[in-house]
Amino acid sequence: MAKKRIAAVVEEIARPIVEGEGLELVDVEYVKEGANWFLRVFVDRPEGGVDIDDCSRVSERLSDRLDEIDPIPGSYFLEVSSPGIERPLKNMPAFRRALGQTVVVTTYEPVQGRKSFQGLLTEVDDEGIAVADGDVVWTIPYRAVASARTVFVP
Repeated sequence: MAKKRIAAVVEEIARPIVEGEGLELVDVEYVKEGANWFLRVFVDRPEGGVDIDDCSRVSERLSDRLDEIDPIPGSYFLEVSSPGIERPLKNMPAFRRALGQTVVVTTYEPVQGRKSFQGLLTEVDDEGIAVADGDVVWTIPYRAVASARTVFVP
């Protein structure tokens, strides 16, 4: 099974577990590093911050469920953690929470002649987002977004 498909299957399994703990599922990654595979599940609390106990509860429940269903061939390490200060933006609610923050966005195809954008997230609607860099504002449709994340600006 392809890495993206495994991540999607795990996301379906993890979502009710994470939400049952009053948390939000931010992202799921299934990656190979060296000789080992890692399944990383990033969770957050909508009103801000998760702690080690939150991550531990989700990890235990998710590990039990993954053992039951066994959707991943071979062995892997399960990690459940906060997405950190520079968090991925995967859906409209995540973009809405990031309004007013600095973001980096890459696109599948050129938008207004570019594929990489960094600036202030100024608008989020049903069609896409607006990123401002000084006086220039780029309107980026969701369908064009390959990846997006917030950027820590000290």
